[in-house]
Order: sequence, then structure tokens, then C-alpha cells
Amino acid sequence: MIVIDATDMVLGRLATIVAKKALLGETIKVINCENAVITGDKKAILENYQKRMVRGIHTKGPFLPRMPDRFVRRTIRGMLPYKIARGAEAYKKIMCYAGSPVEFANEKAIQFEECNVSKLPYLKFITVKDLCKFLGAKND
Repeated sequence: MIVIDATDMVLGRLATIVAKKALLGETIKVINCENAVITGDKKAILENYQKRMVRGIHTKGPFLPRMPDRFVRRTIRGMLPYKIARGAEAYKKIMCYAGSPVEFANEKAIQFEECNVSKLPYLKFITVKDLCKFLGAKND
């Protein structure tokens, strides 16, 4: 089992690494999902997700998760071939958590240097927590 701390990690880069490890058979637990970041202009990101929210009708979708842990897990699903058996099995091995649960207190959480936001040449980003709050998440 691998425990990954998503604090200050770029969401897309984190999702690709987690998806590859899950496809190789690893069990992955991602903690502190609300502290992951999405790069780009904050206003443009919020407008893009607002358009997605109002598109379609409420019974047919598209459905966007609003809670940070589910939002990150859904992003990881986009990196997996989840419609075939191998991808579905890999998706079941991934769990995301908002905050740091007590059952992982003794585990060593790893971070990937290539995913860290400090490696960016610019500092335009928004946290998943802020985005989910904008989308209407009920918890803080």
C-alpha cells in the first residue's frame, strides 16, 4: 500500500502517476486531496467549471463531484481505461481522502518532486478546496 500526500501537488501530474501505479497492481491511498492544485488562471478555471455545471440537465448530467476527495478521484479516473476490466480493477484500488485520516498516522506519506507546484515557472494556480467551494461543496 502506498500513501501519497497531495499537498501542493499539481493535480494532473499526480493523477497520471497514481493511475500508472494502480495499473501495475499497487493499492494507492491519496490524503490531503483538498490541498492539491490546478494550474492556470484562477478566473479562467472557475469559468470553465461553471460552464460544465450548467451544461445539460440535472437528470442526465454531466455530473461533477463537488467534494475535494471525490473530485480528485474522478480526475484520476480520467487517466484510467475504466471501461475495461483492467482499468476498473485499478480504479477500485485507489482511495482519496480529504485531510489525513488517523489510520494513516503511522504510515509514511510520500510526495513526488516532479509534481510539486514549486517547480512551476509561474505561480498561477487554484487549490481543489477553493474550486470545490466555488462549485458548492457543503463542507469546508
